[in-house]
Amino acid sequence: MIRDTSGQDQVIAQAPVWQRKKLIIGVVVGIALVATSFVLVRGFSNSSKSINSARIKIAAVARGNLVRDVAVNGRMVAAISPTLYSTAPSTVTLKVKAGDMVKKGDIVAELESPDLTNLLKREQANYDQLEAEVSRQRILARKQKLIAQRDADQAEIERITAARTFERFEQAGPSGVISKIDYAKAQDALKTAEIRAKHAAAATQLEGEDVDLNLKTKVAQLEQQRLVRDDAKRKVDELKLKAPVDGMVGTLSVANRSVVAANTALMTLVDLSQLEVELEVPESFAADLGIGMTAEISINGNITKGKLSAISPEVVKNQVLARVRFDGAQPAGLRQSQRVSARLLIEERPNVLMVARGPFVESEGGRFVYVVENNIAVRRPYKLGATSISSVEIIEGLKEGDKIVVAGTDQFENAEKISLNN
Repeated sequence: MIRDTSGQDQVIAQAPVWQRKKLIIGVVVGIALVATSFVLVRGFSNSSKSINSARIKIAAVARGNLVRDVAVNGRMVAAISPTLYSTAPSTVTLKVKAGDMVKKGDIVAELESPDLTNLLKREQANYDQLEAEVSRQRILARKQKLIAQRDADQAEIERITAARTFERFEQAGPSGVISKIDYAKAQDALKTAEIRAKHAAAATQLEGEDVDLNLKTKVAQLEQQRLVRDDAKRKVDELKLKAPVDGMVGTLSVANRSVVAANTALMTLVDLSQLEVELEVPESFAADLGIGMTAEISINGNITKGKLSAISPEVVKNQVLARVRFDGAQPAGLRQSQRVSARLLIEERPNVLMVARGPFVESEGGRFVYVVENNIAVRRPYKLGATSISSVEIIEGLKEGDKIVVAGTDQFENAEKISLNN
């Protein structure tokens, strides 16, 4: 006969309520840990690499106003910086040194040119000679006019005499005292005298016009010679080079007592009262530049605004030079060739999808970006729009609120998915 197990059974007391609750909580926590582990394991299984999130920078995509700008470097240059040249082959005597302050009209250099000095003396002698000839011509003109007038007066006297003789013959004619032959002679003599007086008067007028014309020709020659002499005098006066502006002697291109050819650059003056900023703009932004564009110039930690006043038509070393003129008063304490930084404000785009700028813009040609979801950075294509110094515009591929990796993507090695851990 087989006995049952009733002899082995024991009555177990029911567990307290607090112990039952603790067991339930433990079970729930265990299930949560298993679920989390499953998610993490699945994420790690789908990613090809793991990166510490502290080594990257993440930014969110948002909407806002994008101010399209470009950061450039530049230097202070004089708005007025004339260069002085030699006017003739000469020997240069410098009166100033580099860095000297000069006033407008100060003599900064003297040129010695024997050729120009001798030319002025010759032209002055020619002028004096012509001036004497003009004075002589005036005397001759008066003399010739007097001679012509004397001949005219003499002819008029002869005409009057002939007229009186003919008048006497005419009165005595009827009485038979004067023969017909004498009467005819007196009549002929009167006509001859009248013709001679008429011609003498006309000759006097022509003689006066002739001497006036000769005098006018001499005066014109004198005036022409005066212009030649004044031009030679001007060239000699230009041998003393004077400062055209108030400013400072910038550079000396020749040494003292040098022999130079005509049109040789001697020195450059700098007008420190009128400075501008010369910016070096990358060639890629050349098409966006425009006269009047606003610029913010950083000088010694202070921001000063200006306007784009000139743009170079040529590209030098992949850069375009642009001039910026200050708005209002020029800041104090500026120096020639002082290096500055500036920000050119090209345009403003309101209410666009944008994100903080970072190295991701240049990586992979700006065609792919890593979007962060559940600690997984997923590689996704996107389309880039306008860029500024601090932000970039997103045209396609992302939406507002997306979080993307803006820096540190060089560690991802173009992987499709990257796990981010703490």
